[in-house]
Formats: sequence, structure tokens, C-alpha cells
Amino acid sequence: MANAIYPAYKDALLTGDSDVDLTTGTIKVSLIDTDVSTYDSTDQFYSNVVAGSIISTSTIANPTVTDGIFDGDDVTFTSVTGNQSEALMIWKDTGTTTTSRLVAWIDTGVTGLPITPSGGNIDVTWNASGIFKL
Repeated sequence: MANAIYPAYKDALLTGDSDVDLTTGTIKVSLIDTDVSTYDSTDQFYSNVVAGSIISTSTIANPTVTDGIFDGDDVTFTSVTGNQSEALMIWKDTGTTTTSRLVAWIDTGVTGLPITPSGGNIDVTWNASGIFKL
């Protein structure tokens, strides 16, 4: 699979849905075990993702959007255990899994992926040019 913006998120952007702003609310990123769940272009919300595929989740602090580029602070997943992780999934947390919108799937061009957790922290350093560009 290649990196992708979820089609339902793109639709929500183009139709002006109120839950698509990535500079407000809580934007999270999850480490994903693709042996349990892979990218599915029909997924729309966090509740669509197989629970056992989510290894760890962290919040992207200070998210920004400039010139169509989404960026934010680097993240640290703390004390991670579990299966090998091969992808990152970005989503907007509303506090309810059935309304927490999936934004992006990143599984290529990420230094350090795949990674096998060993109980320690896992740091993700985003590309200097941003996390993704529309």
C-alpha cells in the first residue's frame, strides 16, 4: 500500500463538514499492525478499524496547516508493547469512535517502520517539509 488520504475525509473537506479542521480538537496518530488490519479506502471512522491492529496511540501536538501541508510536533509512543507495526494512521479524536474521522494512512517513506515494540518508547520524527500535503 502507498500513503493515502482517506477518501471519506476528502469528501468531507469538499462538502464542508464541520469535523475536518486539523488545527482544532485532538489529532492523533496510531501505530498499526498490518497483519491484523490493512488500509481500506472505505473506512471512515476510528470504529471501522480492527481494534487488535492498533498497537499504540499518541497525540500530535501543535498541528498546523500551511499552503495545503499538514504538520505538527514529532510524537512519542510511550512504553510500547505488542506486535510489529508497519503503518501510521492519523485521525481526529472526538471522544467517540463512531465519529472520530480517519484522515491519513502512512506506510511508506517512514524511517524506522516496520518496528517491533520492546516495551520502550517509539519516537516518530515527521519529515521537515510536513506530515502530508493535499
